[in-house]
Amino acid sequence: MEVINQKAVRTDNTLLAVTHLTQLLSYVTGFGSLIVPLIIWLSSKDRVEGMNEHGKAIINFQISLILYIIISIPAILLLGLGILGLIGVGIIGFILPIVNAVKAANGESPSHFMTIRFIA
Repeated sequence: MEVINQKAVRTDNTLLAVTHLTQLLSYVTGFGSLIVPLIIWLSSKDRVEGMNEHGKAIINFQISLILYIIISIPAILLLGLGILGLIGVGIIGFILPIVNAVKAANGESPSHFMTIRFIA
């Protein structure tokens, strides 16, 4: 009889990188940049080494981006500064997941640039 250890933690840098890249779904489909990484993080945070840290970083980053967008929309009335904010959020929201995916593939910790820590 073979006993399978379900509590074994495995190293899967590819899954970590893919989880970061799923944040780019909002640029393709218009939604899913928060939901898909959340599902991946919750389903594998206990089974993949480093997934808890990377998952928290992704969720905190996505919530921060949503907050920045909400702040930028009324700021459009203030001399158009909100438009610059929306452009900045769009650029950072596209570049940072790619940078963090490369870091995850190399086994490094994710970058927390412009991220408010909601989940510690």
